[in-house]
This record gives sequence, C-alpha cells and structure tokens, in this order.
Amino acid sequence: MVKPNKQLKGLTKFSLAVAISMALSLPALAQQTLLIADAYVDVVKGKTINDVAIVINGNQITQVTQQAKIPTDNDYKLIDLSGKTLLPGVMDMHVHLSGDAEDNFLASQNYSIPRQTVKAVKNAEKTLMAGFTTVRDLGASGYAVIATRDGINAGEIAGPRIWAVGHPISITGGHCDDNFSSPEKKSKSQGVADGPWAVRAKVRENIKYGANAIKVCATGGVFSKGTKVGVQQLTYEEIKSAVDEAHMRGLVVASHAHGTSGIKASIRAGVDSIEHCSFMDKEAIKMAVKAGTYLSCDIYNTEYTLAYGAANGVPEANINKEKLVSQAQRDSFRAAVKAGAKMVFGSDAAIYPHGDNGKQFSRMVTFGMTPAQALQAATINSAALLKQDNLGQIKAGFLADIIAVDGDPLSNISLMENVTFVMKDGQVYKQ
Repeated sequence: MVKPNKQLKGLTKFSLAVAISMALSLPALAQQTLLIADAYVDVVKGKTINDVAIVINGNQITQVTQQAKIPTDNDYKLIDLSGKTLLPGVMDMHVHLSGDAEDNFLASQNYSIPRQTVKAVKNAEKTLMAGFTTVRDLGASGYAVIATRDGINAGEIAGPRIWAVGHPISITGGHCDDNFSSPEKKSKSQGVADGPWAVRAKVRENIKYGANAIKVCATGGVFSKGTKVGVQQLTYEEIKSAVDEAHMRGLVVASHAHGTSGIKASIRAGVDSIEHCSFMDKEAIKMAVKAGTYLSCDIYNTEYTLAYGAANGVPEANINKEKLVSQAQRDSFRAAVKAGAKMVFGSDAAIYPHGDNGKQFSRMVTFGMTPAQALQAATINSAALLKQDNLGQIKAGFLADIIAVDGDPLSNISLMENVTFVMKDGQVYKQ
C-alpha cells in the first residue's frame, strides 16, 4: 500500500487519490539484457578482449565484464553470441541515402522528392543491417533524409542515427548545383548561394528545416557536370561565413574538397572535416594535423564506378574524372595516415550500393592503416567528430549500439563486410 508522505499533506482527497493511482500504475523496472560472446574489440586500446558479458538496461550499457562475474540469480534476457566477436556499432560519416548507384545516372537526376524519400527509407535499413548504426548524410534534395531521420527517431521505420545536412551549399554552377538541366529550365539546386551573407542565409535555412549538420562544396567534383575536381569554387570568405554560422548554432561542418587550394581554404576557415581529400600536398596535410581537422576519404567507391559506372549510365566525362582522382586520393590517404592526421570513415555510399559500406575497411588497411586504426576511424574518431561522448565504444555508460562478426576483425578486417548481429539503442535488428 502506498503511504502518503509529508509532501502529500496539503493535497485534497481527490488529488491524493489521483497521486496514489498514478504511483500504483507505474511500470515495473524493465528486464535487463545480458549479452555474452567469445570476445569484444576494445577500440580505444585496439585490442580484442576474450570472454565478455555485457549488461544492458534499456538503451544503455551498464556493465562490461567476464561471463563468470555476472550474478546467476538475476533475471536477464539472454542473448547468446558464442563464437562471435562484438564491436561497437560502426559509423559512416559520408553517405547519400536518397540515391542508388544501380539506377540510371541521368534518369535519377529527375527523381521527385517523394521518390527520393522512399529510396532513403530503404537504404537506411540496408545501412543499419550492414552494422552502421550512425551515419552522416551529406546531401539530399527536399529534406528527404531529414524526414527519414525523423521517422527513425519516432520509431516508425528502421535505420541508423542520422546527422543530415539538408541541401549542400554551392556556388551557382558549382559541384552541388543542378547543371544537368537545360538553360531554358533555369533549374538550380536549393543550396545555391553566392557571397558570404547568402551562404550564411542558406545555413540558417537548412537549420530551420531540421539540418543537424552542414556541408559546403568548396571545389568541383567527380559526379557533377562542367566542374573540375581540383578547382576551388567557394571563396575562403564564403566558407568562413558558413562555418561561423554553423558553429554558433552548434553544428559540425563538412567541406567537399578535392583540390589543394579548396582544402587549405576550408581548413583555414575552421571546417570540422574535409571530404574526399584527393589532391593533398604536404602543406595541406600539415595544416590538417595542426588544426585537428578530420579527413574523410572514400577510397573504395572508385572500384565500383570504374567497373559498373558506364552500365549505370554515368557519362564518360564523369568516369574520366573518377580516373583522374582515384589514385591521387589513395596516395593522399596514405600520406595523411603516415602523418598522423585525424581520420574518419566516409564511404560516399550511393556512388556504390548501400549496404556495401563495410568493403571500405579492407581498402583502408591496404592503403596504410592498421585494422585497429580503420575501426577507430569508424568508431571513436567519428564519435569525436560528431561531438558524441556516448557513442563508439562498448563501455558502461555508452549507448547500446553493438554489432558482431564471426571471427576477429583485428586479424581479418574483411570480416566487417559480413556483420551477423546488429543492436542499436538496445534493440536487436539483426540476429
């Protein structure tokens, strides 16, 4: 029986009855989950720890220990992953959920916003099933991915946590503008802005409609029409205005930058991450290291573009640009790793099929990283970039984003291409 305490003395009989009724109707404490496995990867130490038991309460990890140290009298919901190795859910800092590489390239330029949103819903689930429990979407039309993110957060659809930029900010005719339509249509992308105050206004507009990250397109790109990948487009002043506005509002800024001058201008302007990083000289790498700027290099997708791009309708001019940047980007990646630059996992999914994100891990190792460094790029480094102190580790107090593979990924990083168990926020999505 609930006994009224001193705080209830002043209540009327009616309000006291209501208070007692509410107290009696409170749900019992939720059953805790116990997850056991052969081992887990401590991504901070870069080591595999044998014999693990993880206690999860709701969406949070409360204990990480050995199986023999777990009390036997507790009523746990058991998830037995014997034979598997656990890792924190991995993160991809550069995806485009609203597009599919397999679609005809030019036809897909004319997809409606509702069509792109359906694509994003489908690809969000595929990405989660591949073990990526957090992503940063770096550009979609009409806030399609923001709507997808909100549906995931509401529990209506399955998908990873999403940081979404809304519309990437571009100069007129730049990489993130609509350059495939005829002049008569006078079509332009919704993120086009010329001049510092116009750029600042676009940042504000994106935030108004739900963006929780910002992207600027500082140079030309591979998959745009009429741009040269190495040529700077946004000025330093324009990039700086975007950074100042975004940082004042608490958002992280990504800069699409292939060319050296655009990379350096972006670092000086204070962006949080450089995307692609294709043509980095020693000075640019030194600047990134000194500033603590994160580098996000998509070094797997070139294989898909060169193998399947023509069949998917990618114009020859764009394939030729991919040939131009592919080796240079990988050389820049290797040099940046050697120099000790901060690196995150960014795949540019949509340039290759969603769900294949994990294929990039082996390429990161091929081009200079240890397996531990590759996993750190997709966990603790990405969490730091997003300024999230409860993601990226299997540790008490962290959110219960946990995946599993068959074997030790520190011995065979290719195992990350076949994730067999996915938990996000304490909820199992794949087992």
